[in-house]
Amino acid sequence: MVVHNHSSRYGQYRGGPDPLAPPVDLAEALDAIADDVMAGYSPRHALQEYLRRDGRNHEGLDALAGRVQQRRGELLNRHKLDGTLSEVQKLLDTAVLEERKQLARDVTMDNTDRAFREMRLQNLPSSTAAAVNELASYDWQSTSAREAYERIKDLLGREVLDQRFAGMKQALEDATDEDRAAVSEMLRDLNELLGKHRRGEDTDADFQEFMSRHGHFFPENPQSVEELVDALAKRAAAAQRLLQSMSQEQRDELMRLSAQAFGSPELVAQLDQLDSSLRALRPGEDWTGSERFEGQEGLGLGDGTGVLQDLAELDELAEQLSQSYSGSRLDDLDLDALARQLGQSAAVTARTLGEIERAMQDGGYLRRDADNNLKLSPQAMRRLGRSLLRDTAKQLSGRQGGRDTRVAGAAGEQTGSSRQWEFGDAEPWDVTRTMTNAIRRTMADGGDPSRGVRLGVGDIEVTETEARTQAAVALLVDVSFSMAAEGRWVPMKRTALALHHLVSTRFRGDRLQLITFGRYAQAMDIGELTALPALREQGTNLHHGLLLAGRFFRQHPSMQPVLLVVTDGEPTAHLLADGETWFAWPPDTETIRVTVAELDRLGRVGAQATFFRLGDDPGLERFVQRMVRRIDGRVVAPEAGDLGAAVVGEYLRAHFRGRPYDDADWAF
Repeated sequence: MVVHNHSSRYGQYRGGPDPLAPPVDLAEALDAIADDVMAGYSPRHALQEYLRRDGRNHEGLDALAGRVQQRRGELLNRHKLDGTLSEVQKLLDTAVLEERKQLARDVTMDNTDRAFREMRLQNLPSSTAAAVNELASYDWQSTSAREAYERIKDLLGREVLDQRFAGMKQALEDATDEDRAAVSEMLRDLNELLGKHRRGEDTDADFQEFMSRHGHFFPENPQSVEELVDALAKRAAAAQRLLQSMSQEQRDELMRLSAQAFGSPELVAQLDQLDSSLRALRPGEDWTGSERFEGQEGLGLGDGTGVLQDLAELDELAEQLSQSYSGSRLDDLDLDALARQLGQSAAVTARTLGEIERAMQDGGYLRRDADNNLKLSPQAMRRLGRSLLRDTAKQLSGRQGGRDTRVAGAAGEQTGSSRQWEFGDAEPWDVTRTMTNAIRRTMADGGDPSRGVRLGVGDIEVTETEARTQAAVALLVDVSFSMAAEGRWVPMKRTALALHHLVSTRFRGDRLQLITFGRYAQAMDIGELTALPALREQGTNLHHGLLLAGRFFRQHPSMQPVLLVVTDGEPTAHLLADGETWFAWPPDTETIRVTVAELDRLGRVGAQATFFRLGDDPGLERFVQRMVRRIDGRVVAPEAGDLGAAVVGEYLRAHFRGRPYDDADWAF
C-alpha cells in the first residue's frame, strides 16, 4: 500500500489583492457622490469627499491620515536622541573604573607612576567627547579597561556608518580588521562612482561592477545608480536632520567623538565626501529640517536616523493621503510605506479606496466632458435613478398597505418593448427575444445551437404593458436659493431623477420635461439638473416656468398634459415682454396676475395640475389653494423626505386618469 503524504504550507499575507477583502461597494459610493453632486459639489470634489469619509466596510482617507499623525506623535513622544552619548559614557565609566581597580591592586607599579595615572583619571574633562579624546594616548594597564575603551571606538564607527547604511551597526558587531578594510574599500569605490556620476562619466558597467563587489552592503538592492543615490540620499538627509534635532551641546559632543570612529580619521573623511556628493546630487532632499523629541527611550545615531526616515515617510504619506495637489490620485499612494508604518490592514484599506476611485472613473460612472471636467455618466444616472425609484416605490407601497414593490408598466396593452425578467413578474414572455438571447449565449459559450439550446434565467425577457393613456408631463421645480437654504435642494433633485427614471424605463410612451424656475425658468435635461449648483439669486418666476410648460404641451397635442409644480414660495418674479424679469417682494400684483393668467391657459387645454407645497409659508398656502381651485387641481404638502413618493404617486394617478393604482398596475 502506498501512502501519499500531502502537506500544505501557510504564511503571512504579503500584499496584492486581498482574496478575503469584501467587494468594492460602488452602490454606496455612487449614492454618496450623487448626493454631494446634487448639493452643488463638482463630481471630482464629491468623489474626494466620499473617499475621505469612512464607509460601511472601510476607513476613509481622513481616518488613515489620522493614524499617520498618531504614529508620528508616538515616535516623537517615545524617543530621545542621547542614546549614543549615553552608551559611550557607560563604556567610558567602565574603562575608568576598571583602570582604577588595576592601579589599586598592582603592587609592583612605581608609586609615582601610579599617582600620575590616578591624577590623570581624576582630572578628566566633564565632556564625554573631551574625556574620550584625552584618553586616546593613555597606556591602559587593565586589559578589561582597554577593551571597554576600544569598544567606544568600535561603537562610534558602527554608529556613524549605520547613519548612512542601515544595518551596519549590527553587521559590524565583533568585526575584524578585514571587515573594516572591506567597508573602507566600499566607501572609496562608492565615492569614486558618485564622483563619476556627478561629472556624467559613469556607465552602467561601472554600476554593475560596483554592485558585484559591494552589493551585500545594500539590502535595498538598487537596480541603477539613480536608485542607489535615492536610497543613500534619503538616509544621509535623515542623518543631518537627526543632528539638527539635537541640542548644540549634543551636536558638539558627537562631532568631536566621530573622530574616534574605528580610530580612523580616513573613515570620517570618506563619509564627509559621501555626504557632499549626495547633497549635490539630491539638493531637493530636506537637509536642514529638525524634529522635537520628548520621550525617554534613548536612540543611537543609526536608530535615530531610521526614526527620522520614518518621520519623513510619514510626512510623505500624509501629503499623499491629503490628495490636495494638482492631478492627485490614490494610485500615488505608496502602499509599501503605508504597510510599514501602519500595518498591512491600512494598505488593504488604501487599495480598496483606490479600487473605488478607479472603478468610478474607469468603470463608466464618471466621465469627462469637452472641458475635461468630471460628470456623472448616463450609466451612473440610470443606476442612481433605479435606486431612487426603488426607495420611492417602497414608500408608496407602505402607504397603500402593499408589499415591497417594483415599478413596471401598468397591466394593459403591450408597449412593443421588453425587458429582462425579474422575480415576481407576471407579464407574458417575449418568446422571440428569449430564444435569441439563449442562442447567442450558447454560441458565446462555444456551443452548437443546432444540437439544442438550454434556457437560463438570464435569457428570459417579458413584454412590457401599460395603459393606453399617454402623458406629456412637465415637472416644474423651484430653484430659488430658499430651496437650498431650507434643505430641500437635494430632495428636489432626487425626486426629479426618480420620476425621470420611471418615465424613461417603465412608461416610455410618456414624455417628460424638466423645467427649473428661479429668477428665470429653463428647460433642462436630467444631467444638467442633477449638477445644478445653488445660486444666491432672488426670484421665483413661476410665470416663466408655466410659459415653457405650455410650449412643451403644444409640442405633444395628442397626449394628456400633466403639470407638477414643486415650490416653497410665492411667485416673486415674472417675464416681461422684452425678455427681462421683474422682481418684487412682497409679490407684485402684476406678477400674480400674469402667473394666474398663464395657469388658466394651461387649464383650458386640460392640464391636470398638482402643486407640491414645501414649508409652512402662509402666503404660499393661500396662493396655491387659489390656483388649484381655478383649474380643479390638487395641493400636496409633503415633508422634504417624502417629496419623491408624493410626486411619483401624483404622476401615476394622473397617468391612470385618477383611478386607483395598485400592485396589478405597478406589477410590483
